[in-house]
Amino acid sequence: MTREPRKNLSQQLAERLRRHIEKARLPDGELFMTEGEVAEKFDVSRTVAREAVGQLRAIGLLEGRQRKGLIVRHPDPVRLFSESLPALVRSEVDLADLARLRYVLEVGAIELAVKNATDEQISRLVNIAAQIKKTVIGRSTKKIVKEKELDVMFHSLLLEMTGSILISGMQRVLIDFFSTFEVQKNIDAANAERIAWEHTELAGAIRDRDVERARAMIRVKVRRYLPESDIGSRPVHEPARTA
Repeated sequence: MTREPRKNLSQQLAERLRRHIEKARLPDGELFMTEGEVAEKFDVSRTVAREAVGQLRAIGLLEGRQRKGLIVRHPDPVRLFSESLPALVRSEVDLADLARLRYVLEVGAIELAVKNATDEQISRLVNIAAQIKKTVIGRSTKKIVKEKELDVMFHSLLLEMTGSILISGMQRVLIDFFSTFEVQKNIDAANAERIAWEHTELAGAIRDRDVERARAMIRVKVRRYLPESDIGSRPVHEPARTA
């Protein structure tokens, strides 16, 4: 290892340390080593050991404790994703890729939501959809803000229904992220009415435990987040038009 540049050395050592932790199945909170012990055990300089440990601390795999050295931690992927998300978006292409990730996660999660949702959760979802429908009547700035708050609640509850902490956590990060962009979009009354209808139909499909209908509706609902206008299924029934 000593013949490689320092950057490569620290990366190699970080990988060896990570594999060591995984192979030993060290539990969360387990005492690991000090940086000095890492340097001695793996025959590297203190500088290389410090850099390698720093990389693992950055992803939450190791944590420094005063007078104890290093302890093993089980990283929280949702927290890491949340903290790194702003840095991931540097262009419209990056934003489009995140929109596709949101689409895939939400469409993929709907089957779990239909299967695992409790009656109480379904009741709440139907109620939120009804509230959204009311907000599109005589829209005002105050109602638009309320509608967006309800939309976040609706999607968050959908993901809660999956019963997966990881899925709901990752998607919630994306929902919160995109809400900062969506709040600035101006949606006309006709489109607002359609969005309300989509919420109602999707809630009804989940209430009826109809996976295929729910899958079709979630595709319709979240396709607007995609940069491609031709992706997403169309609903079988169009919403009733008001005169």
